[in-house]
Amino acid sequence: MPEICRFLGIIIIMYYVDHEPAHFHAKYSGQVGIFSISDLSLIEGNLPKRVISLVLEWAFEHRAELIEDWELARAKKPLNKIQPLV
Repeated sequence: MPEICRFLGIIIIMYYVDHEPAHFHAKYSGQVGIFSISDLSLIEGNLPKRVISLVLEWAFEHRAELIEDWELARAKKPLNKIQPLV
């Protein structure tokens, strides 16, 4: 489970063998949401509205890094850590 970031109890994960479209997983308090990188939206799962808002704020700031990590994951190369939301 390649963790790329952790902030405010939210864990951001990107898997090496995963399906299109480009996306990442956010885990919070036993719940999971899957977010599209291209349009920064929740595409699957269930998270509290406040957590969704925080994840989207973080993703907007780090979209280029998320795209880079997605490409690294597809090539089965080590992923880069991304700075947390401050």
